[in-house]
Amino acid sequence: MLPIVTPEQMHAIDAAAGPIDVLIERAAAAIERCAARMMGGTYGRRVIVIAGPGNNGADGRRAAERLARRGVKVTVFAAESCPATIPPCDLVIDAAFGTGFRGAWTAPHTGQTPVLAVDIPSGVDGSTGLAGPGVLPADRTISFAALKPGLVFPPGSELAGQLEVADIGLDCSRAHAFLVQQSDVANWVPMRTRDSHKWRAAVYVVAGSATMMGAAHLATAAAQRAGAGMVRLGSPGVSHDPQRPTEVVGVPLPGKGWASEVLGGLDRFQSLVIGPGLGRADTTAASVREVVSRADIPVVVDGDGLFALAWSTHGAAGVLKARREPTVLTPHDGEYSLLLGERVGPDRLVAARRLAAATGAVALLKGAATVIAAPSGLAYVVTTGDERLATAGTGDVLAGIIGALLAQGVSAFESAAAGAWIHGQAARRGPARGLVASDLPGLIPAAMEFIG
Repeated sequence: MLPIVTPEQMHAIDAAAGPIDVLIERAAAAIERCAARMMGGTYGRRVIVIAGPGNNGADGRRAAERLARRGVKVTVFAAESCPATIPPCDLVIDAAFGTGFRGAWTAPHTGQTPVLAVDIPSGVDGSTGLAGPGVLPADRTISFAALKPGLVFPPGSELAGQLEVADIGLDCSRAHAFLVQQSDVANWVPMRTRDSHKWRAAVYVVAGSATMMGAAHLATAAAQRAGAGMVRLGSPGVSHDPQRPTEVVGVPLPGKGWASEVLGGLDRFQSLVIGPGLGRADTTAASVREVVSRADIPVVVDGDGLFALAWSTHGAAGVLKARREPTVLTPHDGEYSLLLGERVGPDRLVAARRLAAATGAVALLKGAATVIAAPSGLAYVVTTGDERLATAGTGDVLAGIIGALLAQGVSAFESAAAGAWIHGQAARRGPARGLVASDLPGLIPAAMEFIG
C-alpha cells in the first residue's frame, strides 16, 4: 500500500523530520534523477524550472543547481514573474506551488514540452484534487514520501500524469489512508484449497423484483465468478425467472413479509448481499431492515437496500447498531446523501469516514477514485476503475464480488477494497467503448488471475 497524507499531515511530518536543508537536498536529488530519466540523459539538454516562494520552490531551485552540474542548461523563472509562454526546452519542472497552496495560478504555455511537477501540479488542491482552469498538466509528478489526496482524486489525478513516490527519509507510519496496490489484493484474497466444497463460500443474494431482475442476475453472476461456491437467489414475489444464471439456486419468496424466510435460511451461508433491484415499496423496505438488523452473517447492503436503511424511523444507524457481524455499505453520492442527509462534499475521504463512523459499518463510497472507510477512520483508496464503469448495473456486480470475498473469509474492510480493485481491473479487460455491466462477470476471473 502507498500512504496518502493530507497537506496538514505532511507539514507535521516535515516538521518532525529534522533540518529542512537536508530534506530539500534529498528532494532535489530525487527531482534530478527523475528529470534525467524523462529526458533520456542530461548533457546538452535544456530545462526550465518554475520556482515559487516556498519549500516547493526551494526544491526546484536546488534541483536546478544539481542538473546544471551535470551539463544541463537550466533557466529558473520565479512563479510570480514567469513569462506567459515558456521558451523552447527539453523539460519544464513545475515547482511553483506545493500541496498547501490556496488561491489561483495561471500557468504559462509550454507547448509540447514534457512537464515534471514537484509534489503536485501547481494550483491543484492537495486535500481534494480540485483545480482551477490555469493548472499546468504534468506528464509526471514526483511526490515525496507519500501521495496526497489531490493526486488520487480527479481532476488532480488526471492533471498529475504518471505518479512517482520518492523516499526522502520521512516517517509516514501514522498515515490513516492508503492507495491499494495489486500486491495488497493478492495478500487478502485466498486461493481455494484442495479440500474445499461449495458450502465453504456460500452467498445468499436477496435481490430483484418483477421489473428489475437484471440487478439480481448481475450480482449473482459476479459472486459466482469471484469465488463463491454456492449462490442462492431470493427475489420477492418472483416465481418464474428463466434468465437466472444456470448455476444459481433460486428460492421462492413471497411478495411481502419475507424477512423470516430469509433469516431462517441463512444457516449454511457465509455472507448475504441484499438490495439490488428490490424496489422501494414500504413492505419491501421493512423486510430489508428486519433482515439486515437480525442476520448473523456478514452483509453487503447495496442499491434499494440502502434506501430502506435511510428511510427507517431511526435512520441507517438505528438499524445497523443491532448487528454483531460486519456490514458493508456501497453508496454512490446520491445514496450517501439519503443515508446521512448531507452531500458528499469535496473531501471524499472525510465523507466516507463520516458515514462509517455514523453507522459502524464499512463504507464504500463509489467514484472515479473509490474510498473504503472503516469505523476506526482507516481508509483505503482504489483507482483501478475508469469511465467504463459509468454504466447501469456495474454497482450490482461490485456488490456480488464483495459478497463472494466475505464468504471466503476476507474481512469486511479488505473485501470492500479488494472487491473495488477487482471490479476496476475487470472493466479494464473489456472494450474501451461499449462495455456493459453484463460483460463484467465474465472478465472477473482474468482480473483475479492477475493478482496471482
